[in-house]
Amino acid sequence: MSTVAPPLPAGRWLTPAYKVLACLRRGRVADVYDVWSQERGCRCVAKVLRPERVNDRKSQRQLLREGRLLRGLCHPHIVRLYEILWVPSPVLILETLTGATLSHILKDNHRLGPADLTPLGIHLCSAMYYLHRRAGFLHLDLKPSNIVSEQGRAKVIDFSIARRPGRGRKGVGTRPYLAPEQARGDLLTGAADVWGIGIVLFEAATGRRAFATGNNGGYPQLEHRAESVRKDARLPIQLTEAIDSCLEPNPKDRPNVAELSKVLSART
Repeated sequence: MSTVAPPLPAGRWLTPAYKVLACLRRGRVADVYDVWSQERGCRCVAKVLRPERVNDRKSQRQLLREGRLLRGLCHPHIVRLYEILWVPSPVLILETLTGATLSHILKDNHRLGPADLTPLGIHLCSAMYYLHRRAGFLHLDLKPSNIVSEQGRAKVIDFSIARRPGRGRKGVGTRPYLAPEQARGDLLTGAADVWGIGIVLFEAATGRRAFATGNNGGYPQLEHRAESVRKDARLPIQLTEAIDSCLEPNPKDRPNVAELSKVLSART
């Protein structure tokens, strides 16, 4: 049985310029650390390959791909990359976001009302529109834990599985949040991120996931469509219809990001 290496301890110098303050999160491929930047005189976030994956070429390529994508992006609703290091494997240095993740907010408050749901949806639409048009990439992993509320502004993080449109690989992503076409490994377009926006808004509005994770390893989103958000949330009809439309099983039946943003913006 392989041994899981512990995270880097607080006080360890990642490089002569970055000191580890704490491990924030452990992922399957990478660990995320709160670090102190000597150069900037402030905290930053470092995304580092897990110790057991430092020499894994596939993991190195994945992290580098994420860094190169973020390096070309500059948007108020997307986390900012400062630099890419190599010590001795790729390290991404990102801005520190002082707000809470949406998953943490929902855990404390259970759900959001229309006054918060609408700007959240608009911010996500803005970020995805830019990502699709500016970079030609799809995020493919929109979920509450990948959205941070920063002074009333939603910021999207974790672009580790972002890729260009095209034929997907079956099941890549987070199981309960996958668009049906992701779960099947079908053609992926911007509609997959529209699904992601809808599934985030559904959970934020109701306090529960649109699709539960079963014990059989299946994908309930391939077996039935999501219930209407109106079942658990009292929302204006336009907002209810907008969220429900994002969760149409057929990607061709969903609005595009610009259309969705227009509907949401009409409510403000």
